[in-house]
Amino acid sequence: MKTKFFDFIHIDEYSATPKYLQLSSAIIKSVEQGKLKKDNLLPSINELSYKLEISRDTAEKGYKYLKNIGVINSVPGKGYYIANIDFKQKLKVFLLFNKLSAHKKIVYDAFIAALGDDVSVDFYIYNNDFRLFKRFLNDKKEEYSHYVIIPHFIEGEEYARDIINTIPKEKLILLDKKIKGVDGDYGAAYENFEKNIYDALEQARNELSKYHTLKIIFPKRSYFPKEILDGFHRFCQQYAFSHHVVSDISVEPISEGEAFINLMEADLVILLERLINMKYKIGKHVGVISYNETPLKKILLNGITTISTDFKFMGTVAANLILDNSRRHIEVPFYYTRRASI
Repeated sequence: MKTKFFDFIHIDEYSATPKYLQLSSAIIKSVEQGKLKKDNLLPSINELSYKLEISRDTAEKGYKYLKNIGVINSVPGKGYYIANIDFKQKLKVFLLFNKLSAHKKIVYDAFIAALGDDVSVDFYIYNNDFRLFKRFLNDKKEEYSHYVIIPHFIEGEEYARDIINTIPKEKLILLDKKIKGVDGDYGAAYENFEKNIYDALEQARNELSKYHTLKIIFPKRSYFPKEILDGFHRFCQQYAFSHHVVSDISVEPISEGEAFINLMEADLVILLERLINMKYKIGKHVGVISYNETPLKKILLNGITTISTDFKFMGTVAANLILDNSRRHIEVPFYYTRRASI
């Protein structure tokens, strides 16, 4: 049995799911499929480490997890064996994020916490690359109960709907953003990008009134939805602000009386460095509003003003859509948090 074991237990190097969870999920699946039976002996920690090219700690952690949930047991001198086959893991989720970031981690942590221990999650990241996105979904012929997808692309978004529409809609949950042309009855926890920035800037209007020009930093090659620019332009036109879209903050002229809205963390660093070097007082001479709340922004330079969706809510809602077998579309709240930078 040990020889056959490695015919159907594999570790996916491209998966962002921790390897110990990949190992435990593969063993559970093999039990469900009848490939592993009660009392079958399992490879030793050393065998797992060598054959699967994982660390001993990873192998041991995988076995420990399975032992804690009652799937396997061990006997000194005998080793590990299948102790229980009378279970059925009903939910297995394919989770696909566009990137890793501080706020995406908040989404992930809330999602995993709300799902609980009885749900298996395979986690992948496609780095805003449509080709990698397409490959992941085309390669995943495995039977998942749900596909949870954050669909943000630098280019190729117009083709994403064709790939997504191949997923059975009762299994689909779109996270953070809805895609035009995705049909059928599916679940979603999404941001309303145009409305969100308009409403947030409207809340900040009194503070922004001391600045003569609003500038939004929106790189040309960006995965951010163009609806953000639509909301920005609509606000500026509604309240007669001079406004400008900045593609490269490293070379953009900066003058007193301007307020900047940044979307990417790297651009925020460049902007703040330039303002400090120019001796501008942030929040007095030049204003700064940053997308996406993070703990650091609460204390950085006496506080950076943010406009941000509720990432914890987003992750929790996505999990609840799965647990409730719901196909609702839920708009995620968006908040303006005023601090010293404005």
